[in-house]
Amino acid sequence: MKVMKFGGTSVGSAERMKHVATLIQTGQPTFVVLSAMSGTTNTLVEIAGYLYNRNPDGASETINRLEATYDGHTIKLLATDEWREKTKAFLHEVFDSLRALTRQPLGPVEEKQLLAQGEIMSTHMMTNYLHEQGVPAALLSALDFMRLEGNGEPDLAFIREKLGEQLQTAADAPLYITQGFICRNAYGEVDNLQRGGSDYTASLVGAALGAEEIQIWTDIDGMHNNDPRIVDGTTAVRHLHFEEAAELAYFGAKILHPTCIQPAKYANIPVRLLNTMAPEAPGTLIDNHRDTGTIKAVAAKDNITAIRIKSSRMLLAHGFLRKVFEIFESWHTSIDMICTSEVGVSMSIDDTRHLGEIVHDLKKYGTVSVDLDMCIVCVVGDMDWENVGFETRAMQAMHDIPVRMVSYGGSNYNISFLVREEDKPRALRALSACLF
Repeated sequence: MKVMKFGGTSVGSAERMKHVATLIQTGQPTFVVLSAMSGTTNTLVEIAGYLYNRNPDGASETINRLEATYDGHTIKLLATDEWREKTKAFLHEVFDSLRALTRQPLGPVEEKQLLAQGEIMSTHMMTNYLHEQGVPAALLSALDFMRLEGNGEPDLAFIREKLGEQLQTAADAPLYITQGFICRNAYGEVDNLQRGGSDYTASLVGAALGAEEIQIWTDIDGMHNNDPRIVDGTTAVRHLHFEEAAELAYFGAKILHPTCIQPAKYANIPVRLLNTMAPEAPGTLIDNHRDTGTIKAVAAKDNITAIRIKSSRMLLAHGFLRKVFEIFESWHTSIDMICTSEVGVSMSIDDTRHLGEIVHDLKKYGTVSVDLDMCIVCVVGDMDWENVGFETRAMQAMHDIPVRMVSYGGSNYNISFLVREEDKPRALRALSACLF
């Protein structure tokens, strides 16, 4: 069985829904995960904002406008009065439930119920369209099998068990449709997957089913070997190791959340990134196979801040780094890069909400300096230390660009440079020219 996930832009209109319907009819059992139609979740967030601000009239007006939009989608999607009326009746129930929320205080539980309606509507519309076309398809509610544990992590055993039960009730259907992003928490309340949303759903479903492949369909032709907005002539990367994909996702590639494909990685299920608008393109295959001796891509991450602390007390002392790290932990701030010497340590962060407090606390242990408006440029590929010369090629490309920090050896798949944001375009072009 294959798992196919389609994002909001892929199902963003009646025409695109029809196109997706042709893609998911593969002739073999297929499990389809759908996001909300593009723009819907933002509108639901807007409605919640009105309710939190005790403006039910603003919420009601926005609900009415969204319902009118969906009425238009329904008319364009479905050809017969029978299926149009069935779909409109269901959507009417959904929007009535939203209106009911305007008559009561809105809290976190009610907000998540509100935000879940986008995926519920898109999957219902797609299933009805398939039925109108004579295609047997089963709509499975993610709320019946996708559950979080008390720590907020997916309950993998529960998901596997309940999903198996759901499939048995619809064993004759060649297509299974479900919602991405939404789930229930350990208390049975409607909740959502924080990391990666619908991609995470697809990965969890694929791992639970032991799928042969998980396909992530977007309107982008896979991951590219550099930023096409800055570097001319970039090309799609056709194969990545899971670790390489995670590095690229963290350092600027927007297609996948770094952690959302972990279930697929551990279950050894390949993930393929495909373009809804160019379904014939091979896309990018991500699996556990390593291409030795190959540099795959360059990516960048903006809005980085570098912090350096110098202290003679660090020399030959134990416990110094622990004290420094505890400060970042106390302010719930993650560290991106770190470099150390005998008397100093430099770190980079991308969350500056508590920068002032962190600097204040660090000054207890040494002299602190801060560099703002920095950027991490990362070279991804087979960067094992035994590949003599790979790191040298990357360093040579950066020979006339000021580098604040270099991180190498923490991973077998990247070497990272911290530079000023204003130097990012030069760095990306230089690395591209030297490495590809």
